Amino acid sequence: MSHKSLHELTVDEFVDGITGGSRHLLSRAITLVESNRHDHEAKAHAILDRCLTFGRRAIRIGITGSPGAGKSTFIESFGLELVNRGLKVAVLAIDPSSTRSGGSILGDKARMEKLSLRPEVFIRPTASSGYLGGTSPRTHETILLCEAAGHDVIIVETVGVGQSEIVVNSMVDFILLLMLPGSGDELQGIKRGIMEIADSVAITKADGERSGIARVSKSDFEAALRLLPEKHTGWERKVLLTSSVEGTGIAEAWQIILDFVDRMTASGQLDILRREQLRLLLYTIVEDRLKREFFSRPSVTAARNGIEQQVLSGAITPFSGAIALLEASRTS
Repeated sequence: MSHKSLHELTVDEFVDGITGGSRHLLSRAITLVESNRHDHEAKAHAILDRCLTFGRRAIRIGITGSPGAGKSTFIESFGLELVNRGLKVAVLAIDPSSTRSGGSILGDKARMEKLSLRPEVFIRPTASSGYLGGTSPRTHETILLCEAAGHDVIIVETVGVGQSEIVVNSMVDFILLLMLPGSGDELQGIKRGIMEIADSVAITKADGERSGIARVSKSDFEAALRLLPEKHTGWERKVLLTSSVEGTGIAEAWQIILDFVDRMTASGQLDILRREQLRLLLYTIVEDRLKREFFSRPSVTAARNGIEQQVLSGAITPFSGAIALLEASRTS
């Protein structure tokens, strides 16, 4: 077999492999999607175009919450519950990036040992690359590939950095906010951000000595949610107590999500949500391409360092520097 046939698969071969359930080719396709190389980007977009024609749909769930809320532990228990129900699951675990290497720091796959051993589960740890919004730059495209691969449920675990994680709202159907017992004191600071996009709240680690505090937190969050504007017509946000150690609340969380999807589907709101997500993806890709094309122009490359140094030295303001860069781009 030639070197090319081993490493340079065609778009057709990628699509056939992905839609046929090949985890290896799904991983390779995601790597293409995440690459900044022009040749990789062209092939990745061709693969995505083909995969979208299959029209497969998964339930997309965003799991978010502050660091230490137990997102990975919850996802492992939750994922095992889904697998035991006969579902195929994909987990996109977004980790903070190292500012030096650009790589993933935490390594969620290592923290989901039982789940990662299940053949029905695909786990993809991805570095956030410093991307604001709690996801990685290509999370939405990765979701589309996982749908084409036939996964029934796709879970996106966000970084856990606070209110900037609202970007995940533009690519999933349901957002579950995980909070620790005793976190009611944080409500004033978070309720106008991540609380507004949450479709339900789960109080984690609600076991043992923390069970009493967890019940108080549940009441606090229920009261706070009633003060927020309705996110989806006819849907009342619920708060539940969960314990990954005891396995409580996990099945209940899945039932809440199923009820949500059924209601959203029946009212037509899910179709509207998916169309809006595609519209946002369209313009996100356009903005990304425009930014890269702008900075790749020879005239901008030539002027960039000089203008940047003038801004840093205080010779010109950042506003004037931005205008100067824009003017430089027009001479290309």
